[in-house]
Amino acid sequence: MKKVTEKDLKYRNGDSGPKYMIRGPSIDWGVFVLKPGQKMGAHGHAKTEETFYFVHGKGKMIVNDHEHDAAVGDAFLVEAQEKHDIHNTGKEDLKFVFVKCPYLPDDKIEYK
Repeated sequence: MKKVTEKDLKYRNGDSGPKYMIRGPSIDWGVFVLKPGQKMGAHGHAKTEETFYFVHGKGKMIVNDHEHDAAVGDAFLVEAQEKHDIHNTGKEDLKFVFVKCPYLPDDKIEYK
């Protein structure tokens, strides 16, 4: 058993970016904050699927260059090999939970 508390962990960029809650052995998950106007950054995964659940704010989920509105309560499953990005289109922080499975920390495809 492992317990973590979100307030005890730090975002990668200080007040935004990913905050990993649990890493391995079978899943990788955490929370992510984007400030107004920020983008997550287009990427994909060769073998990993990723689920996103939106808990605050509003934005755009972009999968394979198709835009979808993302609001509180929305969930998206992105399959392996699908290019994806998230943009904060609102006036407040956009916060979402992400879950990647299986746990393959180096499974990332970068896009420009």
